[in-house]
Amino acid sequence: MSSIALPDSIPAASKRLFWPLQSIGWFGYFILHFTTAMGDGKPLHYASASLSVAACGFAVTSLLRLGYRRLWGLSVPRMTAAAVALLVLATLVQMKLYVTIAFRYCDDCQIRSIFGYLWYFTSTLYILLSWSGLYFGIKFALQLQQQKEAALRAQNAAHAAQIKMLRYQLNPHFLFNTLNAISTLVLDDQRDTAYRMVASLSAFLRRSLDSDPEQPVALIQEVEALNLYLGIEQMRFGERLQMVVDIEPAARNALVPSLILQPLIENAIKYAVSRREEGGRIELIARLDGDMLDLHLRDDGPGFVEDDATTQGHAPVGLANTRERLRVLYGERQQLSIRNREPSGVDVHIRLPFSLARNP
Repeated sequence: MSSIALPDSIPAASKRLFWPLQSIGWFGYFILHFTTAMGDGKPLHYASASLSVAACGFAVTSLLRLGYRRLWGLSVPRMTAAAVALLVLATLVQMKLYVTIAFRYCDDCQIRSIFGYLWYFTSTLYILLSWSGLYFGIKFALQLQQQKEAALRAQNAAHAAQIKMLRYQLNPHFLFNTLNAISTLVLDDQRDTAYRMVASLSAFLRRSLDSDPEQPVALIQEVEALNLYLGIEQMRFGERLQMVVDIEPAARNALVPSLILQPLIENAIKYAVSRREEGGRIELIARLDGDMLDLHLRDDGPGFVEDDATTQGHAPVGLANTRERLRVLYGERQQLSIRNREPSGVDVHIRLPFSLARNP
C-alpha cells in the first residue's frame, strides 16, 4: 500500500498558511451567516449568535486539523476512511453546537422530525466538507510543490556532478608526456627548462582544479588559461607547434565554459602536431554572429575519416567530453560540429549563446 509522506518543510509552510486562512474563512462565514439572518428578519443582537457559531466552527475545524495531521503517515485507503470518520464526528459536534446556540435566539425554532436533524446535519456537513476539501487541496498542493522543488534540486545536483566529472577528465597522456619530457630534460642536464616546465605544469593544474566548472568565464580568461597549457606543450615541441589566436574585440568578454577549449587543443596537438616531423599549426578564431558566439579551432593535420559519423575516432576523449559538457550546460542552444578542411586539416566549430561577462 502506498502512503503519503510530507517533506520536513511542508508542516512549516502549512502552519504559516493555516491560521490566516482559517481566520479569514470563518470571519467570512460569520458575515454570511449574520447577513442571512438579517435578511430573515432576525434582530441585530443576533450577531452574537452568528459570532458564537463561527467561533465554534473555528474551534472544531482547528481540532479537526490536528486529527487530519495524524493521518498523513497512513496508506491512502486507511487515511481516507479515518478522514471520513473524523469528518462525520466533527459534523455531529458542530451541528449540536449550532442547534444549541441558534435555539437560544429563536423560540419557535424546534426540530419536529428526523428530516429536521437531517437538514442541519447535511448543511453542517457541506460546510465542513468544503473546509476539508480546501485543507487537503492546499496540503497536497504544497506537497507537490515541495516534491517538484526537490526533484529540481536533485536534477541540478546531478547536472553539476556530471559537469564536474566531464570537466575533470584530464587526459592522462598529457600528464605522462609532460612528466616524461621533464625527466628527459633533467637527464639531458637542461634543468632550467625542466624547472620552468614544472612551474608551468603546477600553475596549469592549480588553475584547472581551482576553477569552478559550473561558472563560465570570459573568453579572454579562457585564452589565458589555455596559454599555460600551450606553454608546457611548446617546451616539448618547440618550433614544431605554432599557435595563432584571432579574437575580435567584441568577443573578448563573451562567457564560455571554463577550460572548454583545452581538451580540443590537446586533441589537435595529438593528431595534427605530434605525429608529424614538421609539426603543425593550430588556429583559434572567435567571432560574434548575432546573438551567438562562433568559435573555430583549426589545424593543418591529416584530418579525420569522413565515414566516422560520430568523429570520436578523431577525438576519443576530448571531443566527446566537450560535446557532452556543452549539451548539459546549454541543451539545444549549442552546436558542435567537425569537418575536414581543404587541402588538409580539421575545423572544430562551436556555437554558443552569446552573453557578456559582467566583470571581465
